[in-house]
Amino acid sequence: MAETQYSNLTITKKDFTESHLPKGEYENCTFSNCNFSNSSLANIIFFECTFESCNLSLCNLNNTSFRDVVFENCKLLGLHFQHGNPFCFSIKLANCNLNHSSFYKLQLKKTIFNQCQLHEVDFSESDLTNAVFEQCDLLGAIFERTNLEKCDFRTSIHFSISPERNKLKKAKFSHLTIAGLLNEYGIIIE
Repeated sequence: MAETQYSNLTITKKDFTESHLPKGEYENCTFSNCNFSNSSLANIIFFECTFESCNLSLCNLNNTSFRDVVFENCKLLGLHFQHGNPFCFSIKLANCNLNHSSFYKLQLKKTIFNQCQLHEVDFSESDLTNAVFEQCDLLGAIFERTNLEKCDFRTSIHFSISPERNKLKKAKFSHLTIAGLLNEYGIIIE
């Protein structure tokens, strides 16, 4: 049976906590002020979609596809993006709260995180080559065996990154936040 396809829809102020979003492929759709918290988005394909001011906290993302998807002003707490479909995974985030989410082992090349709160987010073993963290708060974010080559952290704060356990070639940092690369050494910088 072919999947149901939805194109060019605008869905506003819908609560999907009781009745879940129908399974299928959503192309060029906009979801605005919708509540998906604790619901299932498993096995759904989102292609060139935009989520504006939505709550997707603790959603089931098993085999969910995000291809060229934009999240703006969204609450994305505790999401396990690594459980989704990694094929063509591509997202852009602006003004989002992603605390306690995980991107474990994902390809995130050129991903843009703009003014996002990323407390205790797991980026272990992911590839963030050429990613941009613009004015992000990375308090407690986990970077272990992460490829951060050419990554831009110049305007971000509260990160702690081990140069010994991550790839940092040509990564960009501000002289004001360089201490985030020295935390593990117990050095006092005044």
